[in-house]
Amino acid sequence: MLYPLINDPFSINDPDRSVSKLVSKPIPLPSNGSIAANNLPAPAFDDPKHHLRLYHGDCLEILAAIPPNSVDLVFADPPYFLSNGGITCHAGKMVSVHKGDWDKSRGPDGNHEFNLQWLAACQRVLKPNGSIWVSGTAHVIHSVGFALQQLGFKLLNDISWVKPNPPPNLSCRYFTHATETIIWAAKDKKSRHTFNYKLMKETNRGKQMKSVWEIRPPESWEKRFGKHPTQKPVALLERILLASTNEGDLVLDPFAGSGTTALAAIRTKRIFRGIEIDPKWIRVSVERIKEDGNGQLQIQRAAQSEQQVLRLTARAAV
Repeated sequence: MLYPLINDPFSINDPDRSVSKLVSKPIPLPSNGSIAANNLPAPAFDDPKHHLRLYHGDCLEILAAIPPNSVDLVFADPPYFLSNGGITCHAGKMVSVHKGDWDKSRGPDGNHEFNLQWLAACQRVLKPNGSIWVSGTAHVIHSVGFALQQLGFKLLNDISWVKPNPPPNLSCRYFTHATETIIWAAKDKKSRHTFNYKLMKETNRGKQMKSVWEIRPPESWEKRFGKHPTQKPVALLERILLASTNEGDLVLDPFAGSGTTALAAIRTKRIFRGIEIDPKWIRVSVERIKEDGNGQLQIQRAAQSEQQVLRLTARAAV
């Protein structure tokens, strides 16, 4: 099956109006260095057709069960630690910032320690030439960048993702927040990371692609089953995967949220493993994935947490 890609810097984020690109090569099966299923808990959702699995649980615990040197690329959208009683503008209204308990600040030292922990866990599972992308606002991205340097990653780029129509700043005390930073780093100084330079140049109409990307936030069709508070547009993840992986590579998202990275992996024919702690967003992910392909719900253990996921995702598996 061919999947239309929406990675076009000159089109809005809508598959019906963007320039289509097609990938048609079959996905090769994982090589010897890939994730072994018997080292991990049973997936909450398994789509063998697209080589895609979602795991329910704490990312630190599940990352510890993944063999070292087995993942080609990590994309991570970690907690921004913004849910501390502030306000923001949503749909023209003033609302409280509460993305979830997972987004509450632990204080500067606690936040940084958490970033060190999960980044070290990701570094362990990356292949020697693997790389990682981490997105965030000013509230967290500086800690992430420092942690990457402390752990010996090789910083490659910091991408400025520009949102053309950001929500207004209600306090009128500082500039409107219109960007997020995405840091791209290789596993270590010796890594020979993948960068599909020619493809990026082609998608940018023959010019070198710059590190400032203007891509619209998720459109209504991407939020049909529910909008995650930090949801990223599929176009953004497609560009990242096309730029820094090849067909059949294994992509891991330790904070999978509503499944945007999974959808981009399906469309670009990458193998995907995602980890999500909240069963609500696993349900949303499953519903979104099933729009692109028929996955199979396979929960093999009877633990209470998995039964909770089963109840939430059963509708999407019918």
